[in-house]
Amino acid sequence: MLTFLSGGKQITVETSYLSRPVPLRFIVLLALAIHGPLLALQVPFTTSYDANFHVFFASHYAHHWFDPWNPKWFAGFSQTTYPPLSHQWIALLSYVFGLRMAYLLVQMTAVLLIPVSVYRYARLWVNERASSYASLFSVFLGALTFLVYSAGQLPTTLSAPLYLLAVPYFYDWSRSADVTALLKGLALTLTAGAVHHVTLLFGSILFAFPVLWLAIIDRGEERSSLAVAIRAVAFAILAGIGLGVVLLPYWLAIIRHPIRQMPIYHASRTNLLLNLDYLTNYFFVPYGMLLLAMPFLVWYGARNRRLRPLVLGFWITFLFGLGGTTPVPKWLLGRAFEILTFERFTLSAALMSLPIVGLLAERLVDRYRRTAVVGLALAALVTVILPMAWLALSPFTSSANLNVDPVDAFLNRDGHDRFRYLTLGFGNALSKVSTYTVANSVDGEYNSARLLPEFTHYGTAQLTSAKFFGTAGMEALRMMLRHANHYGLKYIFIHDSYYEPLVSFAGWKKVESYDNGSISTWSKEDVPPARPFPSDAMPTALEGLLWGTLPLGCSILAILFWFLIPDRARLRSDMLLSFPAPDREGALVSEVR
Repeated sequence: MLTFLSGGKQITVETSYLSRPVPLRFIVLLALAIHGPLLALQVPFTTSYDANFHVFFASHYAHHWFDPWNPKWFAGFSQTTYPPLSHQWIALLSYVFGLRMAYLLVQMTAVLLIPVSVYRYARLWVNERASSYASLFSVFLGALTFLVYSAGQLPTTLSAPLYLLAVPYFYDWSRSADVTALLKGLALTLTAGAVHHVTLLFGSILFAFPVLWLAIIDRGEERSSLAVAIRAVAFAILAGIGLGVVLLPYWLAIIRHPIRQMPIYHASRTNLLLNLDYLTNYFFVPYGMLLLAMPFLVWYGARNRRLRPLVLGFWITFLFGLGGTTPVPKWLLGRAFEILTFERFTLSAALMSLPIVGLLAERLVDRYRRTAVVGLALAALVTVILPMAWLALSPFTSSANLNVDPVDAFLNRDGHDRFRYLTLGFGNALSKVSTYTVANSVDGEYNSARLLPEFTHYGTAQLTSAKFFGTAGMEALRMMLRHANHYGLKYIFIHDSYYEPLVSFAGWKKVESYDNGSISTWSKEDVPPARPFPSDAMPTALEGLLWGTLPLGCSILAILFWFLIPDRARLRSDMLLSFPAPDREGALVSEVR
């Protein structure tokens, strides 16, 4: 701290470490220190819903890279209905590390990209110091922790930072016609789309329009608003064409078989205010202590011209994250509201809030010094601990830790794989069974790929959890048991005695049991061997070739551009916001009277 006299007043210039940005390298190492041990302990495989699901998809690519037709679920379905890039990277790494470790490495990559992308995104709006605080807080985001360790939504957590990394290049190109920014932005956009189409489709609106608005504000007197808008439209057109080509097999699959099945209930689409468990799961846990900063976020952001686009984008995204609590998402989405799940929007809203939260942290640290640092650290710890504690307290329990080895051993011996099977009461452990057996099932965990009438005519998801979908679930299960001979469904594995009377009445008999009777095997004698069903949903060889090359090629191109093409300086320093305002020399100045 330096003190000197100027104009008869004593001036103190703060030079301590508290007034300097937090190094990005330190933040990335902190993310590694927090999430690395949790991933090394394979927590997602014991607590999350979708980790095994993504491993199952990756397993197919590891064995059949250019053939996206997967016969293991729904008597056959096309994996072109889900963007492949995260699964393909798991498959590639699995050749060296195995499937489970490969999943954890890709998830760790996503976690480490979050603070980097938040820092670069925040630099559009605020100064370097506030951006570093925003990046630091992103490591502790409850929404990120929730999606990684509870939901297991790897594509969402990987595509979000990729898109955040693309948005600053979209700004550079729109504002100043920087061709290198155009190339890098397009490569990252296509890569993000190849990871997860839903995040990109909505992110293109929720993130890009505020940034376009900002580019118009920052254009300077020498540039016109029309030129900025035209370049933004050109970026969007090129990105649209690129995504049309890279994900062409996906679009063809959707055109052949639009999603017209009965809507399937999901808690994130409900009015969260009517159920405390849902409110905790989808609101308090993902946002944590960020909720305390929201009044400042709205108040200060609305008062500053450059932050108004960000606040508006945050507010709309925040409303989407509330699902059916407000009518806004349903008004804007129409029937798509019944297909989407809305927990991913809480992550987007949290990420959008961080630049202004970084400003708040800067102001608090300047005013209260170490007291503020301790308070902010405690708030960050509470935010990251809350979702981890919720894993133990939540009534929504995962079955991912169920031991399914005896089931796989049964299906893989004595020619049992010539018939199809069904699991009941296995929950999301179904994907574990399917990954490590060569046998095929009539059930599956990916709702958008289902074409069998036993699924599409009823508002139910997996048959293995049929009882949780009420009458619709049990009716779908009865129809499947009635048509067992048609599908070659001979074996049923039960982990919930609730289903035993129905299965017994339908003609199956118990033949084996495992784990002290917790899992039982049931068989029906008159079932013929399963046969493949021809389907117009089966991708062509050309579609398989495109699917196996273009998405992965986009990611490799993005990596090369990132390291080989240097970035140019983005903003003049007088455009950025800070607390308190910097003096002419850039130092933080306070008067001592």
